[in-house]
Amino acid sequence: MQRYAIIGSGALGGLYGARLAAAGHEVHFLFRSDYQHVRQHGLKVDSVWGDLHLHDVNAYQCADDMPPCDVTIVALKTTQNHHLPKLLAGPTAGGGAVLVLQNGLDVEADSAQVVGVQRTLGGCCFLCSNKVGPGHIKHIDYGRIVFGEYSPQAGVSDRAARIASELNAAGVEAIATDDLLLTRWRKLMWNITFNGLSVVCDASTDQLMDGRWGEQLSLSLVREVHAAAAACGVSIAEDAIGTTIEHTRKMVPYDSSMRLDFLNGRPMEVEAIFGNPLRAAQAAGFDAPRIEMLYRQLKVLDQLRRGSQAASASSSAAT
Repeated sequence: MQRYAIIGSGALGGLYGARLAAAGHEVHFLFRSDYQHVRQHGLKVDSVWGDLHLHDVNAYQCADDMPPCDVTIVALKTTQNHHLPKLLAGPTAGGGAVLVLQNGLDVEADSAQVVGVQRTLGGCCFLCSNKVGPGHIKHIDYGRIVFGEYSPQAGVSDRAARIASELNAAGVEAIATDDLLLTRWRKLMWNITFNGLSVVCDASTDQLMDGRWGEQLSLSLVREVHAAAAACGVSIAEDAIGTTIEHTRKMVPYDSSMRLDFLNGRPMEVEAIFGNPLRAAQAAGFDAPRIEMLYRQLKVLDQLRRGSQAASASSSAAT
C-alpha cells in the first residue's frame, strides 16, 4: 500500500483521506485551525458512502513535520497556492507524486513548478461535500474522481492506474484518464455555471433549477463553456450539456463551495475557475460574453468583500 499525504484536509481532502485511512493506508493529514480538535477528538465524516470516525489521526500543523509520502494530494483552494513551495517540501521529499485535486483550468502548474511536471498529476472531483464543523465533514452526494498525468502522454500511466485502484478499493469511485484537459473542461461546464450563478444570484443549486428562468440561464452558460472548450481544441460530447443540467436538477440541494466562501468572507477561486478558461478561450479567438460577465461580476464582489473586511478591521483597531 502507498503512503498518502493530504494537503488541505477539508471537505474534499478530509473525505478522501479518511476513506484511504479506513482502508488501511498510512495517511498523513495537514490541518490548520482544526489541528487541536482533531488531535483530541479525531476526524468525523458523515457520508452517503457510510459514516466514519477516525480516532487516531496522523495530524500535522506544519508541513515540514510530515514524512515523505508516495502520493501527496493537494486539496487546498487555489487561492492558497502561493504556499505550495513550503507545503510540498516535506511530503514530497522522497520523490513522490503530487495529485492536484483543485477546481479550475491549468491549476497543476503551481505544483509542477515545485516538484516538476513529470511528478504531477491533476484531477477533478464530482462531489457534494462541505465542512460543517471542526474536524467534521458532511458528504451528501456524488464523489467520483477523474484524474491523469499533467504531462500529456499516450494512454493511462501505471502510476495513475495504481492510485485509481487504491482509491476504488477504499470505496471512492476513481477513474484514471489519458486526457486531463478534457476532464478539466468537462468539470468547468458545471463549475463556471453553478459556482458563478450561485454567488451572483445568491442561490443554491435547487433554487437555480426551480423555475424556467434559472434553468434557461444555467443552460446558456453550460452551452457557452462547451463551445469555449471546442474552440480550445477540446471536443466534449454534445449530450454532456443536457447531462450537466439533469444531474444538477437531481442533485441533493447544495450550496456551491464558491457561494460558501463568499458568504463566509473567504477569497473566491475566481482566477482558476473563470479567469484561466476565459483567457484560454479568448486566445483561441472565441468570444465568451456570459463567462466574461460572470468573471467581472465576481471580481467586483471579491474586491468589495476585501474592502469591507479592511474597513471592519480598521474600525475595530480604532476602537
